[in-house]
Amino acid sequence: MAFIGVIPARYASSRFPGKPLALIQGKPMVQWVYERSSTADLQDVVVATDDSRIYNAVSSFHGKAVITSPN
Repeated sequence: MAFIGVIPARYASSRFPGKPLALIQGKPMVQWVYERSSTADLQDVVVATDDSRIYNAVSSFHGKAVITSPN
């Protein structure tokens, strides 16, 4: 059986808006999570986001992302 990792990444969080894009040692947090998830025994890893800024950030480090509904 194959497993896919899906990382939810919302920009409009009420406690920390933009958290997935917060820089940690020069990289956005979502990149750290993506890279670490990619080392797991998964067939694929994808970031699910409702925001084009997060989508573009993931694309910039050659990660896979999909745009979802904000609902």
